[in-house]
Amino acid sequence: MTCCGQPEVTATSRHYVDRLFDPDPQKVLQGVIDMKNAVIGNNKQKANLIVLGAVPRLLYLLQQSSSSDMLRTECAVVLGSLAMGTENNIKSLVDCHIIPALLQGLLSPNVSFIEACLRCLRTVFISPVTPVQLLYSDLTVIPHFICLLSQSLHTQEYITQIFSHCCKTPDHQTVLFNHGAIQNIAPLLNSSSPKVRMQALKCFSVLAYENTQVSMTLVNVLVDGEPLTQVFVRMMQRDKPIEMQLTAAKCLTYMCRAGAIRTDDSSIVLKTLPCLVRMCSKDRLLEERVEGAETLAFLVEPDVDLQRIASVTDHLLAMLADYFKYPSSVSTIADIKRVSWAEITEHLIYAPSRLNNKSFSVQLDHDLKHAHELRQAAFRLYASLGSNDEDIRKKITETENMMDRIVSGLSESSIKVRLAAVRCLHSLSRSVQQLRTSFHDHAVWKPLMKLLQNAPDEVLIMASSTLCNLLLEFSPSKEPILESGVIELLCSLTQSDSPALRVNGIWALMNMAFQADQKVKMEIVRSLGTDHLFRLLSDPDPNVLMKTLGLLRNLLSTRPHIDQLMGSHGKQIMQAVTLILEGEHSIEVKDQTLCILANIADGNTAKELIMTNDDMLQKIKYYMGHSHVKLQLAATFCISNLIWNEEDGSQERQDKLREMGFVDILHKLSQATDPNLCDRAKTAMQQYLA
Repeated sequence: MTCCGQPEVTATSRHYVDRLFDPDPQKVLQGVIDMKNAVIGNNKQKANLIVLGAVPRLLYLLQQSSSSDMLRTECAVVLGSLAMGTENNIKSLVDCHIIPALLQGLLSPNVSFIEACLRCLRTVFISPVTPVQLLYSDLTVIPHFICLLSQSLHTQEYITQIFSHCCKTPDHQTVLFNHGAIQNIAPLLNSSSPKVRMQALKCFSVLAYENTQVSMTLVNVLVDGEPLTQVFVRMMQRDKPIEMQLTAAKCLTYMCRAGAIRTDDSSIVLKTLPCLVRMCSKDRLLEERVEGAETLAFLVEPDVDLQRIASVTDHLLAMLADYFKYPSSVSTIADIKRVSWAEITEHLIYAPSRLNNKSFSVQLDHDLKHAHELRQAAFRLYASLGSNDEDIRKKITETENMMDRIVSGLSESSIKVRLAAVRCLHSLSRSVQQLRTSFHDHAVWKPLMKLLQNAPDEVLIMASSTLCNLLLEFSPSKEPILESGVIELLCSLTQSDSPALRVNGIWALMNMAFQADQKVKMEIVRSLGTDHLFRLLSDPDPNVLMKTLGLLRNLLSTRPHIDQLMGSHGKQIMQAVTLILEGEHSIEVKDQTLCILANIADGNTAKELIMTNDDMLQKIKYYMGHSHVKLQLAATFCISNLIWNEEDGSQERQDKLREMGFVDILHKLSQATDPNLCDRAKTAMQQYLA
């Protein structure tokens, strides 16, 4: 538009606003109608009117009891049209308090006005810039919405669409559930309006997502005498719209994951799973392929039988490989679309502000987004499919260029793709065979280590969890990872505010210390710092405590290592053991602690730290008589190591323990009903008889 044309548009816009202030109500009405016609499809006109203050005046007219129903309705229509412009328009409307004004308008007895208010509210609430909490701040709004469902097909469509967009949290689900959303929306699934049916179905998908209470209720709901689950199954039939098939499959998926439907139920195995696999095929739209794969990944994630069925349905593994064939760089997409790369570069350098106005630029952004989403969905589904079954993992790694794609995915620009790629890698890293072959051949530890240097916590958690598996003793990657200086990195993770990162850091160190040489063990102790190591033994997270005990147990293995570590840190270690055995801890924690004590008892000089500590010997005696066999076994193993005949000073130790009553306890345990405990006690008794 030329410079001289701008004032004309502004003057025209000002004229529309001025007419809203005319003292003649009829002229005001005609002015609003003319404004409505002027803004349809004209974003510039909408922006001008908002800047010139049309919104506050329209809201004033809408709220005046003296305004006619027709004027109020037309005002709501114009506001709805303004809301269909840019996100900035929505922000301006929300800032002018349009939502409370429209909600107040819903109290009117006039159905046409109610519909216009709801239509505008729908447009405002489906925008990502509108805070959804505005729907829930007034406790009377949701029950009133529920009451308005019976007014017309339009109110049903708009209200269910608002609910499906604004139900974002478990609290939102609870509010809708408590106000009878399920009972009132269920009949709409048989509505004569396809739009109402679709929006009602979407409501159920957001209500059921990760919500056991809602899902358990849904299985008992009848719609015109038909179980709701069967209505969903019917909506997945191939002759139904794809959006309906996909949303119905999501409803059943969420109900299954919440435990309301068994994983071996025919509605899941024979209907939902095949429907979602269909959505992954090449003839589906990109959005549908993404949503289908993401939902299928969620469905099969915890169940190995569903993973096996899915992996052999319609060549799914090969089908997913096509997800990576969609270009992920602007240059490649530009080539495909015959868009000049020089033209893109020129716009980036000389006219970046106008770039988004170019249709090809918008399309390129759209295509890049889909390329990333396709990769993300494929990685996620591969991760779910390979999380349990060794054969499936092997098939995944043998799929065309799969390991190369994962390695590339770890360094993609999209953080979501990187997260999905590392999830997939983590799933495959549970395989001993893959750790020894594919992981070694492709040196996956290198991009994984790079990812650990600087990433959000969500990525760090998954990457460090994968690293734990790569540090297992049979992994060929363990040595090069050790040589890369990973110990400092892992020690830093143990100081994170995130319990999951602390667990993974200490877990990886535990795996690293297993059967390691003394140099590695001492480097771990030095880098971790003894003060921090003992702080981890009082960590509030039980998983951190368990893994720290596991690390300590691995550090205290082989006699020279045991004696050296106990020689330098014995007092602190014995204090930590005492505190745990006296504290309120789980059987697993106390068992691990007693196993550490048994390792100490196996040292040449270290065992004297137990023998000279009568309080600790009394604790061992207590646990030998414990009601839990696992603790009795571990405590008996301690005594067995202390009295072993072939070691110096064994006679003195045997005599002292006899005086303390340990022989009587061993004799009693040698008659225990548990065969392992019985054998261990007999082995210990034999040391006295030798």
